[in-house]
Amino acid sequence: MRNKFRLLLIVALLGTPLTHAMQVVVGQVGPMSGLDANQGRAYAVGMQLMFNNINKAGGINGHTFTLVRKDDGGRAENTVSATKQLLVEEKPLVLAGFFGNRNITELVNSGALEANSIAIVGYRTTEMRPETPLLYNVRASLRDEINKLTEHLATIGINRIGLFYEDGPGAASLLAATEEAIKKTRANIVSKASYPAGTARVTSAVELFVKTTPQAIIMVASGATAAAFIEQFRAAGGASQLLSYSGADVEQLSKRLIEEQLQGVAIAQVVPNPYKISGRLTKEFSDTIAKTQSLEVPVSYTMMEGYIAAKVIVEAVRRQGKSPSRAGMVTALDGMDSYDLGGYLVSFKPGVRSGAKFVELSIISGTGKIRQ
Repeated sequence: MRNKFRLLLIVALLGTPLTHAMQVVVGQVGPMSGLDANQGRAYAVGMQLMFNNINKAGGINGHTFTLVRKDDGGRAENTVSATKQLLVEEKPLVLAGFFGNRNITELVNSGALEANSIAIVGYRTTEMRPETPLLYNVRASLRDEINKLTEHLATIGINRIGLFYEDGPGAASLLAATEEAIKKTRANIVSKASYPAGTARVTSAVELFVKTTPQAIIMVASGATAAAFIEQFRAAGGASQLLSYSGADVEQLSKRLIEEQLQGVAIAQVVPNPYKISGRLTKEFSDTIAKTQSLEVPVSYTMMEGYIAAKVIVEAVRRQGKSPSRAGMVTALDGMDSYDLGGYLVSFKPGVRSGAKFVELSIISGTGKIRQ
């Protein structure tokens, strides 16, 4: 009788379908220290918030998510070596939250992504990057941001413009795109100045703009560099209106600058305002923050961007069913046409990997607060 029972139990177990549940490892290599540490860590926290939500709900198709992050200190050589190490040690399904022009360029050139058939979902640069296989961005392109900033200047009658940007291989394409956008508004670039990549050395640029007195200056610089520029420019008597691309987040600026220096600064934002509820996505984000006991860094636009990147990753895993893979991630992402995260659309297809068009302006008030 006992043997018969064992036989029935074995037959029952063999007939039970396997769950194929797995732990999905997401790898981030970014600036957890150095000039842009606040942004790198905020991006990580945003992703972790989303993954915590999913894991608490039982995962996606039974799969749970783990974020593994490594610090590159903002240095490109560290990005490449740390990514290769992470790929060997942690075997991530996907990468996310990378920062820096040289960092990403050298990683692509190293062949590590192609050799491992692994995608990056979500990254930040201050250059016009070409559409590159395995690189998927969840935000509007820098070209979209420049167009928004120049259109705003045209509406308020400003036609003498300065451009402040990071020097490097991508500078030429940025200059060309900016000049093209400005010509549409019948304005002119009267002065332009760059700063060395990966630094906050802005003195020579400040001196040039104080001398040439453009009506407005567009800054395409990291948060730390933009803060240094604003501080020195205002201290030197510079009165031009200042506008920034989204990489200079207001949270980092407000830590360093006084209200008088920040007043009137306009920042292009490529994700919804994380401080107010304007749709399902921001409501979900706000509720998640409210239920979180402590945060490693304060709430910010960068944190919201990390949250969005994680939602896209989760959706790509969901579309693969029981057996997600690196190749499956690429297929799922390339087929992600008009995915609505709750008032924020992400669309990818082969050859088009800048996934969003959302751009709005934030103006900093005299009290240092954001107003749309």
